[in-house]
Amino acid sequence: MEYREGKIGRVFVLRVDDGEDILESITALAEEKEIEKAFLFMLGACRTANLVTGPLKDMIPPEPLWNSFVDPHEIIGIGNIMLENKKPVVHLHTGLGRDGKASIGCMRKYNEAFMVTEILLLEIDGMDAVRKFDSKRGFAPINFGEKEN
Repeated sequence: MEYREGKIGRVFVLRVDDGEDILESITALAEEKEIEKAFLFMLGACRTANLVTGPLKDMIPPEPLWNSFVDPHEIIGIGNIMLENKKPVVHLHTGLGRDGKASIGCMRKYNEAFMVTEILLLEIDGMDAVRKFDSKRGFAPINFGEKEN
């Protein structure tokens, strides 16, 4: 385990309207406001969602198991933003539900809001952290004490 301490910086509330892409909207805000590190909470609904709902097999690096949804679902999510190759990357785990059925996974690709999705974004200040790709793991975990040049 490794950790760093930081402070909450700016606070943003983002409304993603019907038909807008959720991840694209969060990324656009991060780019516009130069947000390098943040924690986020999300609630609302989506019309289309693409989730990685686990690894296909118990192996590292993992091969993603994809699930796509093309009808409106209620959603709730929690995630973060960290720089990777000098660009903000959103890592957002989402629970989707519809008609008594639920799925949880990592939201990726295109995800269209239905009616409205609301996001609370808490910027993190006072700590160095970036994402760096690790070929052995097959993804980019958070690395502390490093700055993007």
